[in-house]
Order: sequence, then structure tokens, then C-alpha cells
Amino acid sequence: MQAKVVWNHRLSFTGHAAGFEVPLGAHPDVGGDDDGFRPMQLIALGIAGCTAMDVISILEKKRQDVSAFEVKISGDQAQEHPRVFTKLQIRYLISGENIDENAVARAIDLSETKYCPAQAMFRDILPIELSYEIHQSTGKVVNGQPR
Repeated sequence: MQAKVVWNHRLSFTGHAAGFEVPLGAHPDVGGDDDGFRPMQLIALGIAGCTAMDVISILEKKRQDVSAFEVKISGDQAQEHPRVFTKLQIRYLISGENIDENAVARAIDLSETKYCPAQAMFRDILPIELSYEIHQSTGKVVNGQPR
């Protein structure tokens, strides 16, 4: 894999990889123009995207009738520089008809322990809390954790 960032002005950059572009910027408090993603936001998006692709792929293979799916990620950061993540929370929101809770829990577990390299990079250095919320077409809502 190759990627690059190109400086535009001040603390504004454009990231390039695989033929796509993404704006990177900084908050005005540190001299930026608030005109793009912060690098730590992109790391969080990468983790969320990685596990989301795994989980939806596994649920489709398990023939789950998913009508909507999203992954929310939040990260606690250290107060002092370099302001690394100290904890991550990943929440999977699944909607559909007759969604099997065991299939959801297993898909999340497989993503965490086998398939998602982004989670694997972080799981040994900081706590990652995983949870899910299943919205059945009947209106029933199930909350849980994969283990």
C-alpha cells in the first residue's frame, strides 16, 4: 500500500491513496483552517470502516436480512501530547428482519479476532469496548456485547 499527503497551505493537506483524495486540516486553535479531517479522525474512520466491512460481509454470508447498518466509534484521547487514543468504543447498529443475535455477536468477534487489521493494531495497546444494538423489524431492540 502506498499513500501520500500534499501540502496545500498553512495546516491544510490533501491525502492521496488508491486514486482517491481526502482533505486533511487542523483546528483554528492550532493554526488550521478547519477544512478537513484531523489525522486521528481518519484513524478512527479506518478502524470503523475495517470492522464494518468485515461484519456486514459475514452477516450477508450468514444470510441475515439486514436493511440498515452503521458502526459508530468514539475514542478517548490523552490530555497531553501526543494525545494518543487511550480507549476506543465501537458500537454496531444493525436493523433488519429476524436478525440472529448470535450471528451478530459472532461476526463482531470474527472481525475483532481474525479479520480486521486495524483493530488488531490497537487491541494489544489500549482497551476497545465493543457493543451492538439490533433493531428488529418488529420493533424489538436488543442491546449486547459480543462476549
